[in-house]
Amino acid sequence: MIILFHPRATRPRNRRLPLAVLALAAVLEGREEYEIVDGNVDEKPVDSILSLIDRHNVELLGVSCMPGPQMAAGMEVSREIRKLRPHVRIAWGGYFPSIYHEAALNAKYVDFVVRGQGEDTLLELIDALRGKRTLDSILGLSYKDAFGLHRNNAERPMKGPDAFPWSPFHRLPVEKYLRPSFFGKRTAVHHASIGCPFNCSFCGVHAAYGREERMESPERTVAILRHLVSEYGADSVQFYDMNFFLREDHARKLMDLMIPLNLRWWCEARVDIMSRYSDETMAAIKHAGCAMIFFGAESGSEWALKEMQKGITTEQTLTMARRTRDFGIIPEFSFVVGNPNDPERDTKETLGFIRRIKRINPDSEIIVQHYTPTPQRGAMYGDVDGKISFPDTPAEWATKPWMDFTLRIDTRAPWMKHKTKKLIDNFEIVIGSRWPTVQDIRAPRWSRVLLKTLSAWRYALRIYSFPIELQWANQLIQLRRPKRESL
Repeated sequence: MIILFHPRATRPRNRRLPLAVLALAAVLEGREEYEIVDGNVDEKPVDSILSLIDRHNVELLGVSCMPGPQMAAGMEVSREIRKLRPHVRIAWGGYFPSIYHEAALNAKYVDFVVRGQGEDTLLELIDALRGKRTLDSILGLSYKDAFGLHRNNAERPMKGPDAFPWSPFHRLPVEKYLRPSFFGKRTAVHHASIGCPFNCSFCGVHAAYGREERMESPERTVAILRHLVSEYGADSVQFYDMNFFLREDHARKLMDLMIPLNLRWWCEARVDIMSRYSDETMAAIKHAGCAMIFFGAESGSEWALKEMQKGITTEQTLTMARRTRDFGIIPEFSFVVGNPNDPERDTKETLGFIRRIKRINPDSEIIVQHYTPTPQRGAMYGDVDGKISFPDTPAEWATKPWMDFTLRIDTRAPWMKHKTKKLIDNFEIVIGSRWPTVQDIRAPRWSRVLLKTLSAWRYALRIYSFPIELQWANQLIQLRRPKRESL
């Protein structure tokens, strides 16, 4: 038996279908005996895994994890399983080990790391464990050899979603994952592509998946969504693609097919691509149920955008603020603030640029984040190679300082002055109070009125320092901030 483990990543009310382990389950379905254990549903995953091991011949425990709380949860469970059932081989895969594969392999409880797309790598690893092939023949695999040395095989070329079977939704209690959201009462999630073809030097996607994007056919996307609607009553969906709208012809075909599903949905896109879309395509996107689009605007400084190789302009961001307003779609604009070469200038120009966006489209949701470096296949954004040393083990990544780094609570960036960091944090509190996010469906009307009233004078006068009253109000209300949820 193969056990696929999805460590806990979020609060129960925010849990979504574990797409990563479902993709692996899809290639095992009908071929291997396997079980899924999801820590977002199972409150005692260690007990569940131990029970499966004691009742079956478990050949491999596969753990999929993102950086942050999910990695820490995966670490704790893996460590416990290794201690109690040391004969079971453990493989880590997903975003964290794909980027930090050396740190993952340094853990005594990790035998293998599956880097990047894992479906074929998993099948070949199973064959290797059965003596049917050698470990060094498996692309995308990192492992420890007989002497304990780390071996990193060549990268595996990506395949598109159409190359693999559907997710076996019937293997999970789907009703527990279709949770209420701003978009509907039963919100599903879906990945209609993999990878990203762009060159942003601050993004960790390239380190994990390279610089290609493989898209699912519109027909298959709609067939899967129709299944979620008819079988499980989904009324909304969040698309977790890095670039949902990569080509206009693909978008138009997909929108035409999605209209009959009557879904409300969220996706991520680029301002440069969508700023060139025709009005007819924008109208079709709205008609197909699009309620909100996440855009990585990243900076209000043209020079910073060039340094991060983003490939967009500030004018394209302003264009999409106007176009989404005109078509009744809420935009989310995310900013990575704090260019290491001139963080003060980047911060000043970006905060001013955000105010321009709000004048054009007050409904814009603003996400402000400190620049947090991630390893790249080339140089990191801002020439910070050598200025930061990443942890060598999952245990160190799980410590509070590095957890704060991962969650962008405190990146401890040596190039960022304390007063600049406080300005960014205070501005986020002020603008988030002046325009409370619409995405928190639990917040009563009075809470939004209170925050708007308390913050109006600060925003109008550009006084961001010491927003103590807003901090108190936010602690009282605990309004959800418009931060992008984990994949």
